[in-house]
Amino acid sequence: MIDDGLASFRLSKLSDVLAATDSRLRQGEAASLRPWATGFEPLDGFLSGGLRPGEFTLLGGPQGLGKTTFALQVARHMLAAGHQVLYVSYEHDAVNLLERLLSAEAGERAGRDAVPLKAVRALVEGDGSAASLSDKLGETPGGAEALAGISGDLERLHVLRGGVRTSIPDIAAAATTIADASGSQPFVVVDYVQKVAIEVDAIEEEARMSRVAGELKDLALTIGVPVFAISASDAVGIADGKRLRTENLRGASALAYEADVVLVLNDKFDVVARHHLVYGSANADKYRAFAVLSIEKNRGGLADVDLEFRKRFDQARYERTGGIVAEQLVDTRVFTE
Repeated sequence: MIDDGLASFRLSKLSDVLAATDSRLRQGEAASLRPWATGFEPLDGFLSGGLRPGEFTLLGGPQGLGKTTFALQVARHMLAAGHQVLYVSYEHDAVNLLERLLSAEAGERAGRDAVPLKAVRALVEGDGSAASLSDKLGETPGGAEALAGISGDLERLHVLRGGVRTSIPDIAAAATTIADASGSQPFVVVDYVQKVAIEVDAIEEEARMSRVAGELKDLALTIGVPVFAISASDAVGIADGKRLRTENLRGASALAYEADVVLVLNDKFDVVARHHLVYGSANADKYRAFAVLSIEKNRGGLADVDLEFRKRFDQARYERTGGIVAEQLVDTRVFTE
């Protein structure tokens, strides 16, 4: 890990930082920590390469629009790059995450004909036969390739099953355990942030989120890795007739203040302007196939950018290559049926 002079000492002179930076560059070394790519384009381009060490990224979206799916795909890309990953899951057990990863991997390797998530789950649940998971997946399109491709990387994926008392110190302790065993700090995913326990009484959501978000930001700075957290939306945010925005996340002001990057998912059909929908059902069907990922805050680059990615939820994934939304979007959901 690169020491910029700030991690170990609270007080430093920038002249010393400049000298150390110049020395590293003269030796052909990196002078700062490089971003960790998410594997989604053009998102990484707008994030200047990906998620930056020491920064806190927040992902929000309506229920059922693939926030966990997106986070797992980011985690998978981190694994492929050789990073350790700590996935803190308050919503899903480890087997559920494994099923999703296998299905998404099969889809990325074998395309639309690959084994769907529903079939992977059926295989994992068992049919009474004595066959191994490898044997069962070997009989499905893309299953054998997925298992072979992901098996080696799963050694670096650590799942912490969160409970009502799982707090930031517990997450930090798990990250330390991983770092001590592997020699490198893990990329941290928290699914989801409103479930994180705090060690002091705070009844109001805003006060709780202020504490949790601040501690997640401190964790990112302390261990020098990106921290990626999923946020639930409030009742207004998930109501029909409204596009989800940062302010619709639970504890929004505290979360948005601490986060370095805020990403928000919406279903494209729900937020595209009406005039794009009135010329036939083909447009409506096309828009339903995509989610809009908006960069609503980005301390390291452009914000107010709307990207679109095709949903492949039957395979627990998004297509990783998307594009910039060409259509006009609105804040009010539009229904034409």
